[in-house]
Formats: sequence, structure tokens, C-alpha cells
Amino acid sequence: MANTARFLWQRLESYHGLIYFVPEADQHYTALGLDPGMMGYFASRSAAMGPVPAEVVIATFYNFEPSRIRALVPLAWQRTTAQALWQARVAAADAALTRLLGSRLQSPDIAEAAALLRELVGECAPEGRPLFAGHLAQAWPDEPHLALWQAITLLREYRGDGHIAALTVEAVSGIEALVIHGATGSVPPAVLQATRGWSNEAWAAAVERLQARNWLDDDGALTPAGQQHRNRVEQYTDELAAAPWRRLTEAQVTWLGELGKELTGAIVAAGTFPHR
Repeated sequence: MANTARFLWQRLESYHGLIYFVPEADQHYTALGLDPGMMGYFASRSAAMGPVPAEVVIATFYNFEPSRIRALVPLAWQRTTAQALWQARVAAADAALTRLLGSRLQSPDIAEAAALLRELVGECAPEGRPLFAGHLAQAWPDEPHLALWQAITLLREYRGDGHIAALTVEAVSGIEALVIHGATGSVPPAVLQATRGWSNEAWAAAVERLQARNWLDDDGALTPAGQQHRNRVEQYTDELAAAPWRRLTEAQVTWLGELGKELTGAIVAAGTFPHR
């Protein structure tokens, strides 16, 4: 089931993840008085936990440069409320999904998938999963395509909370996790550094620390020991995410995988994500 957790996360993630890139998000957040860009991201994603202080966002988001969050999150709560931001986030997801997928969202299989994934969410314990727990406390939308978005969001945050636990066990900081991610080649290191707000000095220091652990070589590539570490973290993450997927039959896994592949293909083909 660990492999199932990874397979379906990869197939379904874009249906949730579009909320971080679509223009509808900034439009809804700025209408509440937020600055465009990262203020809306930090505040809208953490809004499910309430108007939490910057330190809670630093802890739960894990890999962003802390001073950036300290500058933006308190200011966001001065301008609007967590409840208003949560509602704006759902409205933005609705607008973006409708634009990108149109009448496809009215098909019976969307409602069927939403109902099935909502059942799986019930298998997820909230203990030690703060972002998941905050989202779990939110009311479910009535519209099937939004219920599907919320279910995938919950399962994604459940997985993400477990991923942070795995990194903590390995004594890897947020910036070090980014450097290792960049070393895999899946995302350019410069993109990870820039989007998370880290300075060149902080990035170089993290590289040096990982080289001292023999996880990176002199060129910044993963060593065999570094790859072993990466594999452990991914295995821990998959295992910690596996619980809800155990209820699925093989046929259900295949069906969800094909549905996710179709929806993701349409979302990605529309140019939603800047680095794919």
C-alpha cells in the first residue's frame, strides 16, 4: 500500500496543487486586501488552522525562509480573517477548476471519486498532523468537484505532515531538504531557492552541511549515502501515508489512477504549472 499511496498521490496531486498557481487565487486573495504573491499563499493555506502566528506557519510549511513568513503572515491577519480566506480559497479552486475542466466536472465519475476519497479521509488519524487536522475541521463543499478537491487536499496535507515527520527523524532542516530535492534533478535548485526565499549564503551553508554528512559530493550531486537518505525519507513518507489507501481494491486503484491521469493531463496541458 505504500506504493499505492505514492502512485495515487502523483496521479491526483495536480487537481489540488493548481490552487498555488492559478490566477484565480491571487484575484480572490487580493480582493480581501492581501498583497499578490506569497502573502496569499502563506495565509490561505494556513487559514484552515485559524489565524495562527508566523511560527506555526514556519513549522508546518517547513522549508520557507522564516523572516519572509514573519513579515507577511501577521500582516495578512490584520487585513482579513482566516474564515474569509478559507472561503476565498475554495472559491478560487471552484473558478479555476471550472475554467480548466468545464463540463467534465459534471460527469458522474467526479461525484463517485469524491465520495470514495471522502471515505478514505475518514481512515486518517489527525494526531501529529497539524495541517491535515486544520483542513479536516472545515465544512465539506456540496458540489462534487469541490468535494473531490477538498478530499485530495486533505490526503495531500496528511501525506505532507508525514513527510515533515520523516525529515525530522532524519535531522534534516527545511533548507537542507530543498537542497537534496534540487540534487535529484527533478526541480532546478535555483527555482527551489528562489521560491522559498533563501539567500545564496544560507543555501551555500546548507550545501556544506550536507557535504559534511557525505550526502552531497563536491559538485553538489547526491552521493550513494545521500541517495540512501533520500530513499529512506521517501519510504517513510509512503508508509506514513498508506493508511487511507488500504481500503481500496485493485480495481479502485486502477480506476482512480486513470481518472487522475486524465484530469492531471488536462490541467497540465493548459499551462497551469510553470516548471512542467
